[in-house]
Amino acid sequence: MPRPGAGPRTTPVASTDAAMKHLLSADPLLGALVEAQGPLTDEQRRRGRPAEAYGALLRSIVGQQLSTKAARTIFERLIGLYGGQTPAPEQIVATDAEELRGVGLSRAKAAYLRSLAEHVIDGELKLDRLDELGDEEVIAQLTAVKGLGPWTAHMFLIFHLRRPDVLPVGDLGVRRAVQLAYGMEDLPPAAELERIAEPWRPYRSLASLYLWRSLDNEPG
Repeated sequence: MPRPGAGPRTTPVASTDAAMKHLLSADPLLGALVEAQGPLTDEQRRRGRPAEAYGALLRSIVGQQLSTKAARTIFERLIGLYGGQTPAPEQIVATDAEELRGVGLSRAKAAYLRSLAEHVIDGELKLDRLDELGDEEVIAQLTAVKGLGPWTAHMFLIFHLRRPDVLPVGDLGVRRAVQLAYGMEDLPPAAELERIAEPWRPYRSLASLYLWRSLDNEPG
């Protein structure tokens, strides 16, 4: 039986040539990151996230408030419980909470995974219909599920639905990358990040991907 929302999204985040040209000319500091890294491959754009909708949401729950490295490690342990494959909702519900916690999940995240699975099984969250909705509608649908907040919704919009103009203002990685690139003493608050990112429209998703990638070789 196919998993809910199993079909991978193949539409690019944005037309690479047009988006890169815009980011290169719109903001010299961001443009320097874009020029240094060049065009991103599809694998670099996915950043190790599952292609199917349900798996993408599982990965985002695991990654809440964690570094990319820590999130990747815990997610690999999680799918290791299921033979290295993204589990179906029914498999998550059938797994004891303590077994889920054993891979490194907090009690709250284990509960969030179960809540997501139950919403999908009950049909309250129709993953295969989300691509028909606008960005704000997708956010509203996802955040109605316990444990899925705006950050998780933004990750889903960027990595699964490949929406071109999403700015994850609550993401620590994006804020850290902006802090470094713009020589700021502190992490920029949401309002400041919005202001800085205004020239990146309508390609703020691709800008975020470049910002994340700029941290990949950062020491520590």
